[in-house]
Amino acid sequence: MNDAIRPEHHAGAADAAALRARLRHVYWIGGGSGAGKSTIARRIAARHGLRLYATDEVMPDHAGRSTPEDSPFLSEFQAMDMDERWVDRSPETMLETFHWFRGEGFHLIVEDLLRLPEKPGVIVEGFRLLPHLVMPLLTTPSQAVWLLPTPGFRRAAIDSRGSTWDIARKTGDPERALRNLLERDRMFTERLYEQTRSLQLRVIEVDITMTEDDLAGRVTEALRL
Repeated sequence: MNDAIRPEHHAGAADAAALRARLRHVYWIGGGSGAGKSTIARRIAARHGLRLYATDEVMPDHAGRSTPEDSPFLSEFQAMDMDERWVDRSPETMLETFHWFRGEGFHLIVEDLLRLPEKPGVIVEGFRLLPHLVMPLLTTPSQAVWLLPTPGFRRAAIDSRGSTWDIARKTGDPERALRNLLERDRMFTERLYEQTRSLQLRVIEVDITMTEDDLAGRVTEALRL
């Protein structure tokens, strides 16, 4: 693999400017779970004739392309059973050790994007777009925005999908697993708030008063499409 596209070599490297230039046609929509990233990204991509790259959809492929050496947290996660993953550990431990939250596999997202043609442009979406990893790839701040849901919006969004219990019911203690998952995701959203604020990146807070049209309009404006 070319070290120039690994996250740890982005910032301050001689190749950083060239990498940013190669990704200048990419728009990034990150954020917490249940914020509406996928829905809004699909809508904007269709409206503006852009290619959509959904990072959730490539997670199985990226897991298969990862090794214990470059993704130790993923390797540990794969070795656990469902109770070890979601019941036996605290939400804090789940947050700190979840491989995608640690940025493992992010270089594979970059690899994939570099293989895509520049035209049309690309909308990338997903929770794996961590602010400190995306920022070095931006030519301008208007290439990226993070959607950060309030707890009420996140729970309502997840409930509306009918998938709230999908993971939890596979454990020996579904109620505890669900509490752990929701708390982990709440803390992850708080971390995104802190990172985006520190890096002065664009954020849209999504609450239950915001319609899909409102959110799509605000994201379009933030990305200057």
